[in-house]
Amino acid sequence: MAEKIEKLWYRTARTIAKAGKMPIPISSTVIDLLKLIMTEEQAKFILLFKSPTLTLEQIKEKTKYNTTRINEILDQLMKQGVIVGVPSRTTGIMVYRLLPMWPGLFEYQFLRGGNTEINRKKAHLFEEIFEELKEGTQKNYDTLIDQFKTLPALDRVIPVEEQVEVGTENIMPYEEIKSVLNSYEDIAVSNCYCRTEKELVDDPCKLNAPKRNCFFFDKSAQFVIDHDLGERISKEDAIKIFQEAEDYGLVHKVFHVHLDPRNNIEAICNCCKCCCGPFQMYYKGIMPIHTITSYIARIDKDNCIGCGTCKQMCPVEAIILVDDIAEVNKQKCIGCGVCAHHCPEEVINLERTGPRDVFIPPKRIPENLN
Repeated sequence: MAEKIEKLWYRTARTIAKAGKMPIPISSTVIDLLKLIMTEEQAKFILLFKSPTLTLEQIKEKTKYNTTRINEILDQLMKQGVIVGVPSRTTGIMVYRLLPMWPGLFEYQFLRGGNTEINRKKAHLFEEIFEELKEGTQKNYDTLIDQFKTLPALDRVIPVEEQVEVGTENIMPYEEIKSVLNSYEDIAVSNCYCRTEKELVDDPCKLNAPKRNCFFFDKSAQFVIDHDLGERISKEDAIKIFQEAEDYGLVHKVFHVHLDPRNNIEAICNCCKCCCGPFQMYYKGIMPIHTITSYIARIDKDNCIGCGTCKQMCPVEAIILVDDIAEVNKQKCIGCGVCAHHCPEEVINLERTGPRDVFIPPKRIPENLN
């Protein structure tokens, strides 16, 4: 009997892993996390999602549960941050999407915030999973690099607006925060899941950045509002939060539906180097930084005084000092504009490059530090 139950949890974990595009090996730690998040009945229900997205009618065809019970379980799983349900843009029919481990399940576990015992347990289990992922990547580094290159870019970077060079065709409307906000009627703000998770493991943000600055848009916004994962916010108040984020040195990261830049924007995070999931996975040697950007930082070397502020603020360490003058590594620059926003001499601007794919391999971790 016990063996059968453990097999159930393994199959559930595999189903969740297959729902995403990022490789997540199944370990006892992953299974312990799922046991903390959901019940055995819910785990069995998850197995229905052979495809990551299902309608109610498709679910009914796969189970003996009646409609009332199906809706009850779906509602529970949506509140628990395991499934997201939004109406189809084309048909209006509700579509239920099983969240993968990451990005997905991790983020939704901490949107509400809260320093509770169960949240602390979840956070520590996630940290254990990250350590297991690091060990796996480091042991199979050369093989995995080729695999990582085939995966889609995780996010897109929107630059700090004031630092983009103006007066030319450098600015495209969809890449400005204000234009993005004006494109959507429904906007919700939630708790930063990354900084929350780090606080729960006693490793708080080194910038002491605020946490109420993760944004959801359109149907995703309505979902987090309906399930008490966030609250509706006006465009004016959202702008103020984005401006505050820029002053703290946070990066505007855009996530599109299904990680496809051709789709609508699902969320925008304001990320710090010390807590942000993708940044941390890079620095821990788990996964590459893989993002889409349309800008690159340019430094007026004749007027740079070599103060090192940009070097200190760059979230991907793409700036170095050469003979006391700042220099940008073009292959690593993600065009976020943090360096330009914080340059005391105002000698850095962002220039438009056109969309480019930035791929920075994960850090190699010396064996004695593993």
